[in-house]
Amino acid sequence: MVIHRLALPLSAVALLTAGIGCAHAQTTPDTQTDEIPHTVRAGDTLEGLANTYLDNPRQWLLLQQRNKVANPRRLQPGSTVWIPVRLQPKASAQVEFVHGSATAQPGAQAAAQPVAQGARLDEGTRLQVGPDSFIAVRLADGTLVRVQAQSDLQLRQLRRRGRAGSVQSVLEMRAGSVESSVTPSADALRRFEIRTPRAVTSVRGTEFGVALAASGQATASVLEGSVAVQSRAENAAQPAPDTTLLARGQGLSVAPDGTLGAPRNLLAPPDLSTVPAQLHDLGLLAINVPATPGATAFTAQVARDAAMTQVLRSGRFADGQLRWAALDDGSYHLAVRAVDEAGIAGLPATRPITIKTRPVPPLYQQPAPGAVLPRVTGALRCTEVPGARWYRIQVAASADFATPLLDEGRLGTCQLTLATLPLGNYFWRAATIAEPAGGALDQGPFAPAQPFAVAQQPAALDLSAMQATDGDTIVRLHWPAQAGQRFRVQLAPDLEFKTITQDIQLDEPRWTSADGLAAGTYFVRIQVLDPSGLQSEFSPPRSIRVGTGLNTSSGLPLSTMGGEPVRRP
Repeated sequence: MVIHRLALPLSAVALLTAGIGCAHAQTTPDTQTDEIPHTVRAGDTLEGLANTYLDNPRQWLLLQQRNKVANPRRLQPGSTVWIPVRLQPKASAQVEFVHGSATAQPGAQAAAQPVAQGARLDEGTRLQVGPDSFIAVRLADGTLVRVQAQSDLQLRQLRRRGRAGSVQSVLEMRAGSVESSVTPSADALRRFEIRTPRAVTSVRGTEFGVALAASGQATASVLEGSVAVQSRAENAAQPAPDTTLLARGQGLSVAPDGTLGAPRNLLAPPDLSTVPAQLHDLGLLAINVPATPGATAFTAQVARDAAMTQVLRSGRFADGQLRWAALDDGSYHLAVRAVDEAGIAGLPATRPITIKTRPVPPLYQQPAPGAVLPRVTGALRCTEVPGARWYRIQVAASADFATPLLDEGRLGTCQLTLATLPLGNYFWRAATIAEPAGGALDQGPFAPAQPFAVAQQPAALDLSAMQATDGDTIVRLHWPAQAGQRFRVQLAPDLEFKTITQDIQLDEPRWTSADGLAAGTYFVRIQVLDPSGLQSEFSPPRSIRVGTGLNTSSGLPLSTMGGEPVRRP
């Protein structure tokens, strides 16, 4: 994982120097005035120094002019000879990886062009990276610079000390953030700096992070080596700035006025053990990270490689719910850091992840989530997926499917009957299996587990004991039932129930016809609605008569010669 992190806008006030004794350089952003100090040793000559530093012994005259040396062949041991960096041979960089929208402008008067992988970048090139984009740039000494989304960075200086000496690199930040992995070097004159008008970060083979909030507060965190953090005075008349040395695993914050906070231990790496090794979200890359003690936010990246040099997704999140646009199926690496209340990023946690979303799983058709199915006749059904012929359906007693009770493939239709499943509560899930031409079967992810229950289906009502008043204007029915059951009653003038006069649900096993129901013969049927959620079949229909309330002297309903009730005039 690449660790060095910078986010230094133009108002930065922190000066960070990695290690004691790094190469001196003036902090002005003007490359033309940058110089390297050389402490004269016995036997040094200006011609030899010009050959060593500038790869051109004939440039000793320029060194003589700059240092006002009377005798170029006799230098005073212990004295300092300043080497202008602008005289050193130029080096270059190369684009190792690019994702999204990014441009390179080789000079102030040149037009910006889209960045391509493998492109050469010369000194002075300005890089601008758009939203959701990323560039990895490899410098001549192997240092890798990762330019993050919405960044503006200039390769201000790319020089080499002599023909094969160390590289002198100065990068100038205008906006955004940069992460760098600096190659270790034993050369005390080796130089790598990232500058803003108000801050310089100089490193030599160490891994640390620097960030600057919109408020002007800067933070630093060290993962390898040691870093000297120095506040920067506004002008030369101010007292000498404070310096704090951070050890590995420490960080601090720098207030907007340059006041250094006390060193503190970095937060522990977030726990990624609960992150699934395989992710199946369609349309969204969603990862949930448990809370980390002391964390107020998280930073996270997803890359193609374990070194995090090919970043495809990155962001800062207020909680552990990491969300990005979806990625293609494949293998990736996740890196997450917890951020404390001072804004300091903690130690990183990394792990490989696999994204598998194809072939897409079917959709559930029935039962509805949590519904109850009848034993023997109940069935699980899901949609077909175009182009697929095989489906896999699992049933388990727990949502983790540690021990599936049913695990069956289905050809053609996504359906499974439950004839052998005992009464109880269960979960089911389904997946699609593709048949690539000439390849092995490829199973896609399971759809999310869905609960259901299997219960005994209630028997249809036996209405042989049903009692009803007949011939009056109001008809009353009641029937035997079990506790908790509800009922659906349908009334129709025809035996086939093509025209339903009433269709009502009842909480009790009794029914009274509506007042004003037209006189005549009707058919009634009843369905049991069991507390389990199951329903019985409708009972065989029974006929009832609704009368007019007119009776003969013997108490029978008054009827016409055809048997129809005589209506009340």
